Amino acid sequence: MSASPAASDRVDYSAFVTPGQDGRGQLDLAIDGITCAACIREIEEGVAGLPGLATARLNYSMRRLRLTLDGQAVDPTPVVERLERLGYRAYPFTTSREEEIEAAETKDLLKRLGVAAFATMNIMLLSVSIWSGNVSDIDSETRDLFHWISALIAIPTVAYSGQPFFRSAIRSIKARALGMDVPISIGVTLAVGISVYETLHSATHAYFDSAVMLLAFLLAGRVLDQAMRKRTRAVAGNLIALRGDTARRVDADGGITEVPVLAIKAGDRVAVRPGDRIAIDGIVEEGASEVDASLVTGETAREPVARGAQVHSGTLNVTGALVVRATAAAESSLVAEVNKLLDAALVQKSAYVRIADRAAQLYSPVVHATALLTAIGWVLWGADVHFAVITAVAVLIITCPCALGLAVPAVQVVVSGALFKAGVLVGAGDGIERIAACDTVVLDKTGTLTTPEARIANRAGLPDDLLRDAARLAQTSSHPLAKALGLSLSREGLDTSALADAREEPGQGVEAMVDGTRLRLGSPAFCGAEIEAAIALAEDPDATAIAIRRGDRVAVVTLRQTLKVDAAETVAALKAQGLHVMIVSGDRAGPVARAASAVGIADWHAGAKPADKTAIIEALKAQGRHVLMVGDGLNDAPALAAAHASLSPISASHIAQTCADAIVLGERLAPVSEAVRLSRRALRIMRENLWISTIYNLIAVPIAVAGFVTPLIAALAMSGSSVIVTVNALRAQGGSAPAPTPARAAPAPAPRLKEVRP
Repeated sequence: MSASPAASDRVDYSAFVTPGQDGRGQLDLAIDGITCAACIREIEEGVAGLPGLATARLNYSMRRLRLTLDGQAVDPTPVVERLERLGYRAYPFTTSREEEIEAAETKDLLKRLGVAAFATMNIMLLSVSIWSGNVSDIDSETRDLFHWISALIAIPTVAYSGQPFFRSAIRSIKARALGMDVPISIGVTLAVGISVYETLHSATHAYFDSAVMLLAFLLAGRVLDQAMRKRTRAVAGNLIALRGDTARRVDADGGITEVPVLAIKAGDRVAVRPGDRIAIDGIVEEGASEVDASLVTGETAREPVARGAQVHSGTLNVTGALVVRATAAAESSLVAEVNKLLDAALVQKSAYVRIADRAAQLYSPVVHATALLTAIGWVLWGADVHFAVITAVAVLIITCPCALGLAVPAVQVVVSGALFKAGVLVGAGDGIERIAACDTVVLDKTGTLTTPEARIANRAGLPDDLLRDAARLAQTSSHPLAKALGLSLSREGLDTSALADAREEPGQGVEAMVDGTRLRLGSPAFCGAEIEAAIALAEDPDATAIAIRRGDRVAVVTLRQTLKVDAAETVAALKAQGLHVMIVSGDRAGPVARAASAVGIADWHAGAKPADKTAIIEALKAQGRHVLMVGDGLNDAPALAAAHASLSPISASHIAQTCADAIVLGERLAPVSEAVRLSRRALRIMRENLWISTIYNLIAVPIAVAGFVTPLIAALAMSGSSVIVTVNALRAQGGSAPAPTPARAAPAPAPRLKEVRP
């Protein structure tokens, strides 16, 4: 985990600059101190115009600032220094640093909320006694005592729990901007100040309860927002795990040295053992094998490679040992290029935050102007200054956007629980709204419509005793096909304990002697079952064969990925909700066509590479479509990021899960249709909450301006509106499925991709 540099340390930020487009440099900075959407404008405008800086774009959900520099040699240090003067700390982006900031912010907010809530309860007990005493027989000495006790609780509470708002307000004022925290800070400070003044003069009313209660509700809203706005995890750590942290470099003397993957440069020779994942893009120089590229291309069939063949990082070497000469450094590999596509799409996805920023810019001036005009108006009307200020404070409090702030996060929390029960784990804070807006569903085939691992296709005709032998032999094999067979047989309850003397012939199979009889599990050639395998594959061309031999007896097992049991039902449910459903897969045309026919999908595309999938998504978006992408492989990652919303199965690659808005739990596909149904219901309730908040302000603000509301009543009204939207949010827990909506006309088909062999 990276630590923040000490004040005396000098950080060479130029060392973190990477090449960008058109000869420009690019640097990502993790920003510490961002509290609201108004920070976007403050930061971007604050660094604009610095020498050598072309653009600066802040991704609010990731708390990451992307700098585009005029050249790779430009020193970004002045940008970091300017950020520090604005009140923000900047660090070269690393996953561990971002996670550290997130955990610290959440812990800090929870502590401040706990203090504010505890203080609110205690002050309200005192306030209730004062209110009841004011209409009965409380003497002024007792009332003053209760007010001073309230002050002793409220002043340190406001000083501590209000710090997130005060710090943000101070930064905004220094930057000559008015964020949403400015009127909140003014209202709380004035309420406490006036309350102290009233207490000093033995007044009947004080407003300590108003200030503390306001902070408690605001902090609750911010904690909810923090909980739901789970930052998109940096992809780099997952990619390194995918490639492997190290590679086996072949030295000039023929020796092998294990080195970090990032140390591999173009021209280096890398040894790859069977079962290892290839760490770099390169050309095979020695050996022959089969590689599993499904994670990268979506192609289910293994691809034979030999001397001169091109291989890519992220693919799995299955059978034989290889020596690969790197054609690109690790940071320029296919996996890294996919990462760049993903990053670009995620940056584009943050446009909705800019809308919130513009709304925040309008909110603060309107509130300040309203409060100021209220005070001036009452003074001109002949009221005393004390009454005018109290009324202005009530206006500031009653217009607090607490209900607006809770309107969406409260629904998100409730519907996220309902989605989890339905088998969907929501990650992105705004994923629910975007899923609800979708009208087109694009499904990957392999691992999405089908089961993630291969399963036995010809189980009915296989001898049980040979399968029992296969279940035990498979435990010794490192071959993916044998592992899939072992998993299928273990689900049938067969004994899967490994045979003691079993040994594996790399690239061939596993052999053992049991009671003087030779057992073999592996390739048809290894088991002498070439003819039987040819017959089995002729009957099922989409399958892959593995053979089992016991003495003179032989059997061939065919394995292939099968459609999920509820695939057709889920597709029908999606169509019933008015969605257009299509398949875009990297697999061959034959398997894709058969899968599409089986589930009732007429629009499908095969042989699609990552760039092709993204192009199809962009074509649909150009037609005005809101696309929900469901995929599980590395090749799906750019399309998942480019789509309006995205889902990924729990069995998906780490990178696919990283850029998906939600994860589908379990092996069923039904949660996809449930995600759409519940998200649409949640969106309706979010809109209701926004209308409730708006109507509340339209009614409450004129009453407060007219002087009929004290700061306490303003705080109670603000709290009441928050309670109403929270209770309304509970309706998002479930409900019956909505009636099917009329389907829109299907989009113009994207150009049919020719079938290609990746």
